[in-house]
Amino acid sequence: MRLHIGGKQPKEGWKILNITPGPHVDYVGNCTSLAQFADNSVDEIYASHVIEHLGFRTELPTALKEIWRVLKPGGVFRVSVPDLECLCNLFVHPQVPKEERSSLMMHMFGAQEDEFDFHKVGLTSEFLVHFLSQAGFKRFQRVKEFGLFDDYSSFRRFGVLISLNIEAYK
Repeated sequence: MRLHIGGKQPKEGWKILNITPGPHVDYVGNCTSLAQFADNSVDEIYASHVIEHLGFRTELPTALKEIWRVLKPGGVFRVSVPDLECLCNLFVHPQVPKEERSSLMMHMFGAQEDEFDFHKVGLTSEFLVHFLSQAGFKRFQRVKEFGLFDDYSSFRRFGVLISLNIEAYK
């Protein structure tokens, strides 16, 4: 089984878990509780621009432990988040027009268009690997892009990839 957390776009071989119902959503729920999935039952999990919506004190660690729990041994968690370090560098870069900084701020803090569109944590490679390690993941690989879905994992601003993409293995 392959699980796409936060997805909306159907793709053969993937099941979708989303916090809100939708036409292609297979499971409605929050990634902080994956109780509908048995231990070691999922081969791959993908989440693009989802986990930054979780509070870093309890929600994020809980979600990552749940993801680790349901992954099969050797399973992979592909996670993409806004790269806080990259966004900060762009925000202060003298060649980025000042009128564009508000859009960069939205990548940092969420567009805040609904109750779920708030970013509660900013993640760098160092922070993300730390949280993943605490959840039990042992091996990590940073990748440029995933190319699995049409999503923010490949999004660029001013020619710069603004997503941090990590593969974490159980």
